[in-house]
Amino acid sequence: MPKDLKELEKVISIKFNNFQLLQTALTHRSYINEHPHWQFDHNERLEFLGDAVLELSVTDFLYRNYPNPEGELTNWRAALVRGLTLKIIADELNLGEFLFLSRGEEINGGRTRELILANTVEAVIGAIYLDQGYTIADQFIIKNIVTKLPDILSQKAFIDSKSRLQELSQERFNSTPTYELVAESGPDHAKQFVMAVKIGDNKYGEGSGNSKQEAEQNAAAEAIDKWEK
Repeated sequence: MPKDLKELEKVISIKFNNFQLLQTALTHRSYINEHPHWQFDHNERLEFLGDAVLELSVTDFLYRNYPNPEGELTNWRAALVRGLTLKIIADELNLGEFLFLSRGEEINGGRTRELILANTVEAVIGAIYLDQGYTIADQFIIKNIVTKLPDILSQKAFIDSKSRLQELSQERFNSTPTYELVAESGPDHAKQFVMAVKIGDNKYGEGSGNSKQEAEQNAAAEAIDKWEK
């Protein structure tokens, strides 16, 4: 069983008026399938809402604080809201320990999967927005996500990862990376894709996203991170 969600309230310094929203944000669809009488919904609708709140908050912050051209701000925003960044946030908040997952997802490492954790961060943001309003949700995003921007800029993590990986691959192996679909889930209005990147027969990274293109970028970013390490 997951940890007591009251502990999570302490971690994020937010006490919910409607505690059921937090329960729902931490409930994965697989848990509903395994526990049909569970009194809460799964978190996909909250994830859909939280994704929009997150993008608005990050966009507003970047616009107000940086006079850079649109193209640069777009790349910075993409780096902040991508699955890999959100997984880092989830790990820092220990969100995986609070998830309601099916036994199958538990066995398959669902508490540490990038796709599940990134979606959960968005669902929590959606829950905060509904319960506390935009200002508190915005503060949560600035504190936990936007503060990653200096690291992203210093590491140049906003650069097109697919292009950078292709350069590295051609330099070292004289080969072009290929991408393949690993998994696809979610309703039509909120599809999630998991893509793997290979160079030759070897898998170098895996990433998730709301589109195959975003998932490919995240997979390439993970490959570059492993490469540099």
